[in-house]
Amino acid sequence: MQKAEAELQPIKRESTINDVASIALFLAAFGGVWQVIYLLGIFPQASLPSPLFVARSFADLVVGGELGIGVLVTMGRLLAGFTISIIIGGAVGLAMVRFKDFGKTMGSFSVGLQSFPSIAWVPFTILLIGFNDFGILFVLVISSVFSVMMSTYSGIRNIPPIYLRAARNMGASGFALFRHVMIPAATPSLIIGVRQAWSFAWHALIGAEILISLVGLGHILSVGREFINMGWIMATMIVIFVIGMAVDRILFYKLEERIRSRWGLNQHSE
Repeated sequence: MQKAEAELQPIKRESTINDVASIALFLAAFGGVWQVIYLLGIFPQASLPSPLFVARSFADLVVGGELGIGVLVTMGRLLAGFTISIIIGGAVGLAMVRFKDFGKTMGSFSVGLQSFPSIAWVPFTILLIGFNDFGILFVLVISSVFSVMMSTYSGIRNIPPIYLRAARNMGASGFALFRHVMIPAATPSLIIGVRQAWSFAWHALIGAEILISLVGLGHILSVGREFINMGWIMATMIVIFVIGMAVDRILFYKLEERIRSRWGLNQHSE
């Protein structure tokens, strides 16, 4: 086992280097296209500043402390709200599997609310809860919990029956069947659902912060809009993009690949 792990380490390091190189190449290409458009003067400088101007705005936000505080507050809200979504969504999803009538009813209800735009919850939340962190968490949770719920429900329901029959023939039952067969078999589907829920939560959080919060990345966007400071807006947008891409690539993508490799679903895993 240790020898196999040692052999995989260079492969993992090479994969990480390739990921960083591909991201850097994409950002360099994006910056190049941006600079060309700026030099062509297609848009007014006030509407589309140069990359250098945005870099200076980014430095101002860092030196002033607004960006650091905004990132910490936003990520704290994301961690709290997303954790709540996973707990509630997973628990209700399991209840949907256990009680079939409840599952059918809740399934249709969840699909309808899952397609509901997250920003549409903000006016309702402001009047119901007010301008506070609880309101932001409510928008985040209500926008992402149904994805976790449906992935849990669908993942367990779609387990191949042969897995369950084989496990029962070998004596597995009750919690042991659930813990050692059903959960592992449903895990790939659960990871995809959680990854999708993370995307919904990230979108909802930034939108809610723009309209509700007095601190956070969304608030910086709101301030930039009020003072017509496109440098602040674009610098914050780039930070939001980088955080979203980094979390997805470093956390969820790696986790999904590890699970796929464990289940022999990767072509290079043999």
